[in-house]
Amino acid sequence: MDDDDGLPLQAQKEKVAKIGMFGQILSPFSWLKRLSDELHWSFVLGVVIVYGINQGIGLALSKVGTQYYMKDEQKLQPSEAQVYHAMIMMPWIVKPLWGLLTDIVPVAGRRRRPYFVFAGAVSVVSMIILSLKKDMYLGLALLLLICGSAGAAIGDVTIDACVTENSIAHPSLAGEMQSLCGLCSSVGQLIGFISSGFLVHQIGSKGALGVLSIPATLVIVVGIIIQEPVIRNVSYKRVSQKFQDAGRAMWIALRSPVVWRPCLYMYLSLAVSLHIHEGMFYWYTDAPNGPSFSQEAVGSISAVGAVGSLLGVLLYQNAFRRQPFRRVLLLAQLLYGASGMIDLMLVLRINLIVGVPDYVVVVFDAAVTHMIGRLKWMPLLVLSSKLCPSGIEGTFFALLMSIDHVGSFTASWCGGLLLHTLNVTRTTFDNLWLAILIRSLCRLLPIGILFLIPSTDPNVAILPADMLMSKRGKGLSEPANTEMESLISRTDHSSQHS
Repeated sequence: MDDDDGLPLQAQKEKVAKIGMFGQILSPFSWLKRLSDELHWSFVLGVVIVYGINQGIGLALSKVGTQYYMKDEQKLQPSEAQVYHAMIMMPWIVKPLWGLLTDIVPVAGRRRRPYFVFAGAVSVVSMIILSLKKDMYLGLALLLLICGSAGAAIGDVTIDACVTENSIAHPSLAGEMQSLCGLCSSVGQLIGFISSGFLVHQIGSKGALGVLSIPATLVIVVGIIIQEPVIRNVSYKRVSQKFQDAGRAMWIALRSPVVWRPCLYMYLSLAVSLHIHEGMFYWYTDAPNGPSFSQEAVGSISAVGAVGSLLGVLLYQNAFRRQPFRRVLLLAQLLYGASGMIDLMLVLRINLIVGVPDYVVVVFDAAVTHMIGRLKWMPLLVLSSKLCPSGIEGTFFALLMSIDHVGSFTASWCGGLLLHTLNVTRTTFDNLWLAILIRSLCRLLPIGILFLIPSTDPNVAILPADMLMSKRGKGLSEPANTEMESLISRTDHSSQHS
């Protein structure tokens, strides 16, 4: 006789409820254990470290720490900080190069381990030097920040390659791997932004940037422990030919109107959406009649923005996933332009006239703007994945992401020029409202070039049949790198496009 048979019915229900509650609590751990058993624990740990800690926490802390470092340590003007911020992100523009290297240039018979170690080492050395050296020359500081960004970009490309390899080997687990990547990235960003303001307040911006050496050290650990097969009889003489094959294949694809037209839209839509983040940041913290937010408040605002980005992903997935690209982008661009008026209301102090506190307005603006930015960005990601010819999918997707980073780079430079032209400085914000108005109007310009985007159903193929046919054997002999398998995890840098 079962022991439970002697219990009253109510007691049995309570026991089942308790088991169900503990089951819910332990289910994520059971899920991770199952993935570890199927894919090897070193891979799962690598995803958690690179996506969750190094990209999620690390890039969030880097964003806030760098803003305060440029303002307080280097004493830069907002326009200068805006331009230098774009320069720091340049390593992400050349992601196809990192992808090709990790795919076709193995080191000591390994294609992934050496690049993890190299990426972590570059970031560790850069951040430690930056945090310890006093009165550092701006050029050297900028070089170190670029090196730290390069380490993050190389680590990102390398873990993407590992995810794709496992997705091919275990197709039934591909969705769960993407869920793991997205979950780690989202949780990491929340933790990073929440803790960034506190760390900057307690140990200063240089100390906060020095803390970034810890995630980078963990990336080195990933390079030591992650399992991968040894490649024997490597022919380095063929490396040059492989690079030529990849370049030729990408050039052929880009010459097709069905590819270059959306690419042109992606670049222009980002380039004209001017970035004036640094002008707003200086106004938040230094303006005499501004909110004078503390470091903790700035970090919490960024954390709310990360939540908004996640909500944007969910909104697209549940409401707009099956809508035509043009319709979604039209709605997103209209909302994106309108959302810029929240900043205008804040700078003109209209919110105080109606009795709404600054912090409430800024938090609402962060959530809404990032949500709309993500809603605008998701269809472009999906479209990009459909523009990749067979045989060079990963490398070509990395190229498309690089085009987008160039667009964001252009927007930052033009935004810095706008702030400089309107004389928005560390102490003068009289024309900041005009910069906000111009930026908001520019956000509407991409509506005029929506004809470059296919009007087809997003669930059907866009490329012609000949480009969808397998080209393996005609070009690359090794699988290309993998950005296509990591759409959800792009939230880290999504904030760069908003």
